[in-house]
Amino acid sequence: MRCFAFLAIIFAAAVSPSGAGAHEIRPGYLEVNEAVENSYEIVWKAPLQFGRPLAVAPVFPTDCKKRGAVDRRSMRNAVVARYSLACSEPLSGRAVDLAGIEFTTTDVLVRLQPVSASVETYRASPGTPAVTLGAEYSGRGVSGAYFGLGVEHILQGIDHLLFVAALVLIISGMQRLVETITAFTIAHSLTLIATSLGWVAMPIAPVEAVIALSIVFLANELANKQSGRVRPSEQRPWVVAIIFGLLHGFGFAGALAEIGLPEGDIAMALLMFNIGVEAGQLLFIAGLLIALKALDFFVARRPVELAAAYTIGVLATVWMYERVSGMV
Repeated sequence: MRCFAFLAIIFAAAVSPSGAGAHEIRPGYLEVNEAVENSYEIVWKAPLQFGRPLAVAPVFPTDCKKRGAVDRRSMRNAVVARYSLACSEPLSGRAVDLAGIEFTTTDVLVRLQPVSASVETYRASPGTPAVTLGAEYSGRGVSGAYFGLGVEHILQGIDHLLFVAALVLIISGMQRLVETITAFTIAHSLTLIATSLGWVAMPIAPVEAVIALSIVFLANELANKQSGRVRPSEQRPWVVAIIFGLLHGFGFAGALAEIGLPEGDIAMALLMFNIGVEAGQLLFIAGLLIALKALDFFVARRPVELAAAYTIGVLATVWMYERVSGMV
C-alpha cells in the first residue's frame, strides 16, 4: 500500500497544476452586438491555456475597421477585449474568420445580436475556422454548439470523471451500476437546469471544494473496500450518487454560466448541453468498463482498485486544498 501511495503522490504532483480548474470549460467566445446600421460592439474572450491567451483572433471583412481604443482586461481564466467596429456593409451574410483556430484543439462560440432579431449562435472549430453570420440561420446551430460544449466539458472535467470512475470501481453488478449512474445523472441534471434558469443559486467556490471532498470520500471507500463486507457506498450507492450528483450539477452550471445561454434558444441550449454531458459521461464509462475487462486478463482487480484509490484520493486532496485556499 505504501508503494501505491508513493506512486499516487508522484502522479498528482505531475498533473496537479491544472487541478484547481479541473471542472472548467475553456472555449473561446466572440460576441457581435449590432449597435446601429453597420456598426457593432465586439467582445472577444480568449481563454488562458498554460498561462497564455489562446492564439486565435477574430478577423472581420476588410471593409470593417476598429473605432477607438481596444479595452483589454485580464480575468482569472481569460483575456477579454472590447472594441467598436464600423463596416461599410452589413455583416449579415458574410464570413468571420477565427484565425489560428486550425492549429488548436479549441472551439469558439460565436453569438450575433442583430438590432431587431433574436440572438444567433454559431460554433467555429479547427475543422471549420470561419462562420457566416446570418446565413440561413436556424436553431440547429445552437443544438450542435451546446451539445459539443457539453461533451467537451465532461471529457475535460477530470474531477467529474474521477468521481464516476470511483463509483464504477466500488459498485459490483451491472444492474446496480446502471441504477447508480442513472441516479447521479438525474441529480446533477436537476441542479444544472435549476441553477441555469435562475431558480436556485449557490456560490461556485465552496461547491468546487465540496466536489473535491466528494471524490476524497469515494477514494477512501474504494481503498477500504473488503470482500465479504459491504460499505455504505456499496450498500446504497444511489444515495451517495444523488447527494453528490446535486453538487456536481452546480459545478456544471458554473461552467455553463461562463458561456451564457442564447436568448430565444435557452431551453434548446440547456437541453443539448445536458445531453452532451450525458453522452460524454456514457462514453467514458463504456471505455472504462472495456479497459477493466481487458486488465482482468493480466492482473487481479484489487491491486488496480488500490492504485486507482490512492491516485484519485491524492489528486482530489490537492484540488480540495487549492480550492479552499482560493476562497481565503
